[in-house]
Amino acid sequence: MSQFTIPLIIRGEVIGDSLKDYSLRDGSGAFSAPDAFQFVDRLALKSPSAMDDLQRVPFSEILDLLAELGQALNFETNTHVQEAFTAAMAAANYPEAMLKNSYTMLPAVFDRAAIEELADSRIGIDYLEGWVPRTLLDGRTINVRAFGARTVHIPAGNGGLVSAVTLIRSAISRSDAIIKVPSNDPLTAAALLRTLIDIAPDHPLTRHMSVAYWKGGDQAVEQRLYQPQNVEKIIAWGGIAAVKHITQYVQPGLEMIALDPKRSATIIGPEAFADAATIQEVAKRTACDIGMANQEACASARIIYVLCGTDAQAIAQLNAFGETVYQALLQLPEHISSKPKSVDRQLRDYLQATRLDDSFYKVIGGEDDEGAVIVSQFDEAVDFSALLSGRVANLVPVDSIEQVTKAVTSFTQTVGIYPESLKKELRDVLPLYGAQRLTSLGYACNVTMASPQDAIEPLRRMCKWIFEEECEPETVFPLWMA
Repeated sequence: MSQFTIPLIIRGEVIGDSLKDYSLRDGSGAFSAPDAFQFVDRLALKSPSAMDDLQRVPFSEILDLLAELGQALNFETNTHVQEAFTAAMAAANYPEAMLKNSYTMLPAVFDRAAIEELADSRIGIDYLEGWVPRTLLDGRTINVRAFGARTVHIPAGNGGLVSAVTLIRSAISRSDAIIKVPSNDPLTAAALLRTLIDIAPDHPLTRHMSVAYWKGGDQAVEQRLYQPQNVEKIIAWGGIAAVKHITQYVQPGLEMIALDPKRSATIIGPEAFADAATIQEVAKRTACDIGMANQEACASARIIYVLCGTDAQAIAQLNAFGETVYQALLQLPEHISSKPKSVDRQLRDYLQATRLDDSFYKVIGGEDDEGAVIVSQFDEAVDFSALLSGRVANLVPVDSIEQVTKAVTSFTQTVGIYPESLKKELRDVLPLYGAQRLTSLGYACNVTMASPQDAIEPLRRMCKWIFEEECEPETVFPLWMA
């Protein structure tokens, strides 16, 4: 029996028939959704010229509408948001308090000033409003404008805020957006769009937003939709297999913007052990980077490299620090971190086996799946580091920063660093190895929309950058007179 139904929304029209049944990702239940294949031709925008109305909307009007949408997303009064929360409770691997917090935060995400900052810092509002002129050295003038594109978004399901970011980016870039719903965040995108329909049913922004569910890899839908005459850009969050699958559709006229899976790291300098107060402070920051969102985010700390040395005294000091981090982890407020709903069975088995012999690794906590801190007794991470999740992290002692840089790769997204002086020292080095974001310890999961992401600028890439030239023979050499 279906636990909920994901509606199909096509540019302001909510469709609830032609239902098919699907299973939740973990097999714990079922849901239904309209058969996307029956509507795929309607999902595709019939003509690129149909985007003209959206390109003409003043940017201030877009800001006003997004701010109004944010105010309407109040958890206590918005039934669409409440339904999304209930569905997420069944589909997502988050405890109730943490999940509810992500929905109560939605109005703040649509803060008008924050969205304006995002648009101006990542694109430039002048380029969104019209043609921006510039005279070049050869005398010609180029007029540049950022146009919207026909897009498909495949957002990650690790939190409803991703759907909000997707809608905001689409609105800023004036894109025609088809949002493919992730099964572990089934109703958030629909809740946002249904609220937008409630407050502005005929606005061009509403008329260029669609939400649909189809099982990832359904080639009957994707081969028909993912064609240059229908879609110009696919913005894909997700695992390696999912992103690789989409590459088969990339061709001239159809670009993929990949926000693929990442791992993050933490580097703590010897200054952390200056005194007892500093140790407590650094432990709290470390625990926050581990525990925020129960370690589900790409930015979450998993392996923490500590520049404390590897002699017996240093290891003893690190073991004590591990205990402090573990206690700080347990004290995090439940709306940002708490005992996970489920734990990877293989990880649990590794923890139990590792606990039997503390010669190489000391396991602190984890007996009740509440989270754990593994302290390496030498300068290597655990063999099962790729499985670290559910508030389980590994402290690794090292003698020099060179041992850390070897562990940084193109898959490294965020590096939380303490102290600030060490971050400044490393900011011109770690990017060469692949690090994409350097931040202060404790702020790994405290992110802003107004920054690049994964070493690219997805909002800029969502736009089509068009230029028109003015060339006069008196200033620009005429080739016909060569």
